[in-house]
Amino acid sequence: MIPAEFEYVAPQSLDEALAALRDGGEDAKLLAGGHSLLPLMKLRLAAPSLLVDLRRVPGLEGIRREGDTWRIGAMTRHAAVAAEQDLGLVAHAASLIADPQVRHRGTIGGSIAHGDAASDLPTVVVALDGEIVVHGQEGERTIPAGDFFQGFFETALGPRDVVTEIRVPKLGTSGWSYQKFTRRAQDWATVGVAAVTRRDDGKIAEAAIALTNMGPTPIRARAVEGALAGASVDSLAPAAELADEGTSPPSDTNATAEYRRHLARVLVRRAVEEALAR
Repeated sequence: MIPAEFEYVAPQSLDEALAALRDGGEDAKLLAGGHSLLPLMKLRLAAPSLLVDLRRVPGLEGIRREGDTWRIGAMTRHAAVAAEQDLGLVAHAASLIADPQVRHRGTIGGSIAHGDAASDLPTVVVALDGEIVVHGQEGERTIPAGDFFQGFFETALGPRDVVTEIRVPKLGTSGWSYQKFTRRAQDWATVGVAAVTRRDDGKIAEAAIALTNMGPTPIRARAVEGALAGASVDSLAPAAELADEGTSPPSDTNATAEYRRHLARVLVRRAVEEALAR
């Protein structure tokens, strides 16, 4: 498993990284941890002519809170995200990624930019109505997470764009949960469910539900959200039965599409129950 020949640069500023992408042409790729890209290169399913490593670019790593918003640098390792317990849902989801070795190398920006529908963090950011900050040749722009993921491994990123930051809201008194089913520990999610709920006077005032691996992108379970809005906290079962509405889950060696639909219904109920309890 030897990758095809490629060139490598490790720029020391964002401008240098953007210039390297521009000069490297359409076959240049960013390296932001490598746990998705490098295996593909070893299998020769990806053959970039140039790797632009972001690890030396200052200002891309770290977590800070500004008002009601958490700002997470794109090169922040999963382990660091998991350790920031005040991040709540995001930290919990990061702690479930693969194993410690992967979590100490993989980055949140790399996971978001890769756009794998089986990944945990894209689903969580979609459930939270987060934002992706991107720098390109034309400057900085901010993309809502719901618009960022566009298809199977397809995002709103252009070939010369760099994800620099992920922004998510502080949850305050809202409850949250991330339920993830895998055949084996450390696997990608067969199905995952992120839930954020807010209670008011014994009823569910608001609910945001997002699904992992139930289609080509993270999917908001809008039918469930609508059924839960204003509902009693004791009437979750009918809403959970709507979990697979509008989804297109894959069939593969891990599960059939129908089994994934069943899992989505079960996990949505569990996630909402835990979020309400929290």
